[in-house]
Amino acid sequence: MKKILIATLLLNGLCASAQQTDTAILLKADRLFDGETLHQDWAVLISGDKITAVGESASIHPSGNYRTIELKGKTLLPGLIEGHSHLLLHPYNETKWDEQVLNEARSERVARAVVHAQKTLLAGFTTVRDLGTEGADYDDVGLKSAIEKGVIPGPRMIIATRAIVATGSYGPKTKNTDHTIIRGAAEADGVDALIKEARTQIGNGADLVKVYADYRWGLDKKKSEPTFTLEELKTVVAVAASSGRKVVAHAVTEEGMRRAILAGVSTIEHGDNATEEIFDLMLQHKTAYCPTLSAAEATAQYDGWIKGSLPEPTRIITKRKAFQLAMKKNVTICFGGDVGVYAHGDNAREMEAMVAYGMKPLDVLKSATSVNADVFGYGNSIGRLKKGLLADIIAVDGDPTQEISSIRKTALVMKNGVLYVKP
Repeated sequence: MKKILIATLLLNGLCASAQQTDTAILLKADRLFDGETLHQDWAVLISGDKITAVGESASIHPSGNYRTIELKGKTLLPGLIEGHSHLLLHPYNETKWDEQVLNEARSERVARAVVHAQKTLLAGFTTVRDLGTEGADYDDVGLKSAIEKGVIPGPRMIIATRAIVATGSYGPKTKNTDHTIIRGAAEADGVDALIKEARTQIGNGADLVKVYADYRWGLDKKKSEPTFTLEELKTVVAVAASSGRKVVAHAVTEEGMRRAILAGVSTIEHGDNATEEIFDLMLQHKTAYCPTLSAAEATAQYDGWIKGSLPEPTRIITKRKAFQLAMKKNVTICFGGDVGVYAHGDNAREMEAMVAYGMKPLDVLKSATSVNADVFGYGNSIGRLKKGLLADIIAVDGDPTQEISSIRKTALVMKNGVLYVKP
């Protein structure tokens, strides 16, 4: 009962804090990462929900009423952008995916998602690209609306709603096929059905469309194989593009990735078995890559792998090889961890993995801010500390460009000019 009371008071406090004032705020820190470059002794001025000035502290002279927040020893950054999340899932070592989809009430799943959204925001992630409700229909639409209305605290949501899979390819699956069960995504096949399903999801609130270009439906029931034809994938991309939306593709096989890239998808999610030829194709078609390193590590650990003590599983070795090849080829790499496979609020785990696999901390920070904003199509409003953009700003102790784990030490979280974590 005490824990429930504390959680309720915290939630009420967060909602109450979502009040903007007429007083401008000047944030001053030792360092400022603007989404691209690190600066020393810079400041940022916020008025309402917008950034009105960014630059050397001595050069900013606010007029009218304002208050200054001094952030000694800290670094200011744009609000972080999680590129691959599932707020309606929770870690598989708590409850397996099939069990969540089949046996957890959707009311429970939404209640959990409210907590997940709060934890994500408080960790400094002010925007999430949520790539599928995994059997929870269009519940991400209501969750997004509740956040936008200030009913609950949470990150800005870019949502894919149900996602689209080829019939028979996705789970849950049962041995008794007489049962009609909930599916983890919407099944559609052929040009006409895909047109209808893409338009239905868009009409019900999807900000983007997610397709599964391959999945584990090979002869051995475990091996991933392509699902949709190139023509089918092109159809989905054309429908989404006509509404100003992008398509993202789950793809881990060479052929699945090849079809998705040629079809014109915006990002390849996972990309486990990407080759030099695949990355060359991505460069040619300006397709970005979202590696989700941490999800692979998490699932391996759930299966008994002890990181640092036992030899790495084949999938981990394969993902590292692909990630390092992508860096070598200068492919655009998005930050996204497939959060939900592991705990929400622990999103920084993916940033740490990217550094451990060879990416420089500064480049990881770019990936989680300006790169994601540009790739997702939101670069004119978020992802940078720049005059005229939305005031999504965080501050962390230390310097994450030198030690990426400093990103966990959130001292300030602001979204749309509202302070949720105050120093």
